[in-house]
This record gives sequence, C-alpha cells and structure tokens, in this order.
Amino acid sequence: MLDLAVIVNNFTFLVVQGLLGLGGFTGGTLRLAIPAIVLGFVLGIFIGIARLARAWWISVPATLYVEFFRGVPLVMVIFWIWFIIPQLLRLPIPEYGVALTAFVIFEAAYFGEIVRAGIQSVPRGQVEAATALGLTRAQSMRYVVLPQAIRNMVPSLVTQMIVLFKDTSLASIIGYVDLTKAAQIVNNREIRPFELYLFIAVVYFIFTYSMSRIAGRFERRLA
Repeated sequence: MLDLAVIVNNFTFLVVQGLLGLGGFTGGTLRLAIPAIVLGFVLGIFIGIARLARAWWISVPATLYVEFFRGVPLVMVIFWIWFIIPQLLRLPIPEYGVALTAFVIFEAAYFGEIVRAGIQSVPRGQVEAATALGLTRAQSMRYVVLPQAIRNMVPSLVTQMIVLFKDTSLASIIGYVDLTKAAQIVNNREIRPFELYLFIAVVYFIFTYSMSRIAGRFERRLA
C-alpha cells in the first residue's frame, strides 16, 4: 500500500536540502544544475566559436576537446576529478567543487557543438551584409550572427539543459547530497523505495516539463 507519510515526514530534507541545497550539507540539485548550465553554456560559446576559427591552432584544440568529452561517459569525468585532480594539486576538493567542475567541463563540449551548429545555420548573406556595413568579424559575430543563432539554438539548448538537470543525479556517486542522494539517505532509514523514488521522479518531471514549456514560449516570442 502506498504510504505518503514518508514523503511528508521527510519533505523538508528532500526538497529544502536535496533539491534547493539549503541546509546543513553542501548539496542541492538546483544549486548544482543552475551554475553548471550557465557556466557550461558560457564556456560552450567560446568553444563553439573557436571551432569555427580560421587559425588551426585555435580550431584544432577546440575540436579535440569536443570530440574527446563527447566520447567519454560523464561518470568517468566525475571520477577523474574526484580521484586524480586532488592528487595532482595536493589539495582536497569538496564534492560540490568536483561535481560542478565535471559538469561544466563535460557539458561545455555539447553546448559548444550546439553553438557551432547554430552559428553555421545563419545565412551567409547576413555575414556579408554586416561586412559591407563596415563591421569587423567580432562585431558581426556579436551583433548579427549570435542573436540569430541563439534563436536557432533554443530547441537544442533546452534539450541539453534538461539532460544536464537530470544528469545531476550522477553526483550522488561521490556523496554529493542532491535530490537522488537525499532519497537514498531517507530510504536507508525508512525502507520505502517505491514512494521515495516515485516522488523524486515526479519532481524531476515537473522541472523538466516546465523548462520545455518556458522554452517553447520563448521560442515563439523570438519567432
């Protein structure tokens, strides 16, 4: 029989700590996902532009970066930063720092590819018109190409943001207290896996569906 009392009794820990990251532990799904999305996208913009650079010493490293991180599992990147980087730096890295670094580095490769495709989707005539008006290559990219490219990127960007939001559950493997880890902690005590994991599935669905709806409205407004 479905017993929702376990959700009610642990709601504060699951939502306030596990989802929002407010509490005694350094955790939280949103506390990890939001900066990872922002920083990953910013880094992805530079990587995407670098892939289109005329100079090979810029485009080749950017291409290798994208192909490498798109070819390895995210969980492996998390383990690399968790085990290897502290040994190289001789400094301990907290779970939040490990998770955030891994997500930014990994997701930037995907965001970079989306940015590259978005830029290439802008008609060549737009660039030529900007050049005819006397704009430099940097000015053309900033004022002409990127604004149009972002509109074309919206569906792919939202999809990748949703994937990133769901993938934050992988941070629980290093002890980061996100929503999934919070449910595991409660389940170890209450032994009610069906109710707990059904609850977090609903939470994930609400957030991802909301992101899709908001992006749809934004895309229609841009159109």
